[in-house]
Amino acid sequence: MRSQRARRTPLGATLALVAAFALVGCGNSTSDTTAADSPAAASSSAPAPSVIVEDAWVRATKGTKDTSMTAAFMSLTNPGDTDITLTSASSATAPMVQLHEMVMGTDGAMMMQQVEGGFVIPAGGHMHLEPGGNHVMMMGLTKELAPGDEVSFTLTFSDGSTQEITAPVKEFTEEEPHYHESEGADMNMSESPSS
Repeated sequence: MRSQRARRTPLGATLALVAAFALVGCGNSTSDTTAADSPAAASSSAPAPSVIVEDAWVRATKGTKDTSMTAAFMSLTNPGDTDITLTSASSATAPMVQLHEMVMGTDGAMMMQQVEGGFVIPAGGHMHLEPGGNHVMMMGLTKELAPGDEVSFTLTFSDGSTQEITAPVKEFTEEEPHYHESEGADMNMSESPSS
């Protein structure tokens, strides 16, 4: 009797071990699938922003003649291999936001106008939105913007991506006191910094 029991015990133990290994194997495959489908794994494979936005800031209006208008400036870099266009911008701070450029008027004076089609950021290149040049124009402000305030706005690009930007408000005294006086306003370029 003892010899029969001795034979049966190893067989039972072997079956138990096989069952345990089978369960562990199933457990590993399930955990692998779960890890691959987890939000952390999905976020790690999410694409990077198509355009890198840096050094964004907004011109202060406090102390200017027309506090209803201002402009936002920034550096836009396109690390990809396809041109991307900044097509529009919007902000809760201003009911009207447009993309503007500075052009030479027929009288030889610089003036600003809305850009049709937006700003193209070349593949592998960058463009600067800066005082005296291309900028995001914000009109219809309901309150003054003082240095130290912040303004949030949304940029929309031709590839369908958007970026939420929060920019500090800074004073800019090297320009005309009423730089953005009105649509199509002239600007004395001799008092603005060179680009």
